[in-house]
Amino acid sequence: MRTLIRPAVLRTRRGRTVYWAVLALVLLLFTVAFVIPLYWMGTGAVKSAPEVAQNPPTYVPREWQLGNFAEAWQELDLTRYFLNTLLLVGGAWLFQLAVQIPAAYALSKLRPRYGNLVLGLMLVTLMMPVTALLVPVYLTVVDVPLLGLNLIDTPAAVWLPAGANAFNIYILKNFFDRVPDELLDAARMDGAGPVTTMVRVVLPLSRPIIAVVSILSIVTAWKDFIWPLVVLPDPAKQPISVFLQRVAPDIPLNILIAGLVLASAPLIALFLVFQRQILSGLTAGSLKG
Repeated sequence: MRTLIRPAVLRTRRGRTVYWAVLALVLLLFTVAFVIPLYWMGTGAVKSAPEVAQNPPTYVPREWQLGNFAEAWQELDLTRYFLNTLLLVGGAWLFQLAVQIPAAYALSKLRPRYGNLVLGLMLVTLMMPVTALLVPVYLTVVDVPLLGLNLIDTPAAVWLPAGANAFNIYILKNFFDRVPDELLDAARMDGAGPVTTMVRVVLPLSRPIIAVVSILSIVTAWKDFIWPLVVLPDPAKQPISVFLQRVAPDIPLNILIAGLVLASAPLIALFLVFQRQILSGLTAGSLKG
């Protein structure tokens, strides 16, 4: 395997010193870039309003006001908006699995005519900015083809577009490609149809990648802001990401930051709990590829 530094150079004292110095510097820069915003948000949530707004800022809160979290929860009525978010995220997750798993299975194992062309067209959408697709998707949601339905201000306006995720279909297809065809042939010889083969043979072997896709789908839906803002104009139906932006000018900054911490906590907890499954699922796909 070729690297930027020759093994002979790494075996010298000077080479090892330069290597570890550069590696430590890069890791330090990345750590600072990711940790500082989290630290600022976490400490800002427990400061008083004047302390958050003062310049220059304090790096450690003078008084730790942990009551800001309870005040943010009660004054902002976060229970309602957490429930709105859970409804949107849960529906988007289920709809994505219902659409993307059969699509990836069909492209990988059923191999329909023009399947590669369809996959190529889906991958082209990954090269396009998300904002470039807002107008055509919005027009589709306002007047659903063939059905003539207007989905604005309904959860379906968030759920349906979530199913069209080319990246998830691509990584699912890559994983399904590694499932031996001999297992599918054996299932067919036992009389199983395509759907039964997918459910009883392919899906049990694909739990790691399905877990990864699920977590990616949940994180994407939870932090989405622009699309719910566009299709859910009714404030009572908006998720917490849109609600906090809407009320930001009218509440103290420390209460707003406390609300942001509460809104981020489920995603951080999700990653901490399932980080091993996330990394093992991604690694399994790459190794088998």
